[in-house]
This record gives sequence, structure tokens and C-alpha cells, in this order.
Amino acid sequence: MDLAAKERTVFGKKVNALRRGGLIPAELYGHGVSNVHLSISAKDFTKIYAVAGENTVITLTTETDKFPAIIHSVERHYISGEPASIDFYRVNMKEKITARVPIEFIGESPAIREKGAVINKSMDEIEVEALPSDLPHQFTVDLSVLDDIDKTIYVRDLAVPKGVTLLVEGETAIATATAPRAEEEVAAPVADVSEVKVEAEEKVAERAVGKETEEKK
Repeated sequence: MDLAAKERTVFGKKVNALRRGGLIPAELYGHGVSNVHLSISAKDFTKIYAVAGENTVITLTTETDKFPAIIHSVERHYISGEPASIDFYRVNMKEKITARVPIEFIGESPAIREKGAVINKSMDEIEVEALPSDLPHQFTVDLSVLDDIDKTIYVRDLAVPKGVTLLVEGETAIATATAPRAEEEVAAPVADVSEVKVEAEEKVAERAVGKETEEKK
């Protein structure tokens, strides 16, 4: 996937003019190479990002060069949510890199339908190491195997492509079918007023006796 870019000479607050013109300021950096300041078409970036995400190698093409890179991070406008700036990481296709690969959940757990289970998803992405060309776009987890309470899908259950190393322990849970929380009805304590009533009557009687004694003195 190619993404056209132009080298940028505008910085600071002046980049707002780029944004108004439908461009996004970007930085391309990498280990042992100099940073390159770029501007990217917002429309083109949105299309590429929807397909590539942050773990698929794309090719940034300028008028003079081509750079294999991954989208490292996207800063968004705090109100509109639109991309405000982008960081690209330049990769060496012969060197392994680490990346976070998203997990896509598919299917429906029978434990939900048959036993009222709740699916607890512990992860939505997993860190891996691989050559840039071997990076998977995503891992797919089928929830239909969760057919009973306490059934769990672990990292070790993932189908891992050749050349990819998972950087998470195999015994780490990804999704578990858990029992629904019972709504415990806690009965409000009922006060026993009989003793209080007896005590009150005794106090009244004591005061009456005390009053009568005083009158006789």
C-alpha cells in the first residue's frame, strides 16, 4: 500500500494552515536515520489507516524517495476526533520489530445462550516480534468454543503465522466464559421493638413510683 507524502517546511502554529487545506502534519523517524517532516492528505490517510491500522507496512512515497513504514501513532483533535498529526516509524525490512496486533473476536459463545454466561475479554491486542513483512494484520479469536462456564481461550490457542513470535506468556487468558453475578437480595434487618416497648413501660413505671414517693415526703 502506497501513501503519497510531501516533505514539509512548515512548523509550529503554521501547520494549522495545512490542516485547513486538508493536510495532516506528520513525522517519519526510525533507528539510525534522520527524521523527515511530512504532510499527508487527510482523505488518503483515512483510507489507508482503515485498512493498514498500526501494524501493517505501508510505503510512504515522496517526490524523491520511498520509505517502508508503519503508522506508529495518531494524535487526534480533542473536539472533532479527526487526525491532527501522525508519527510514522521507518522500518528496515530485514530487521525484526515489535508491534501490537489487534485481536478480532468472532462467533457467539454457546455458554451465553445456554447458561447465561458473561464473556470476559482480557485482551484486545497482543505484542509480537517479526520481520515487517511477516507482521499479521490481526489475530482472530472464535468465541464459539466457549461452550461452558469457566471455559477459557488462552494466548497459546492462537494460530500464529510462521516467523511471528508472541511476546506474551501462553497461559495468559484472552477470553473467559464466567458465571453471571447473582443478584443477592439482602433483607433489611427488622428491629425487635418488643423489648424497647417493655423497657419504656418500665421507665414510665419507675418515674411514676418516684413521683408518688416524692409527694408522700
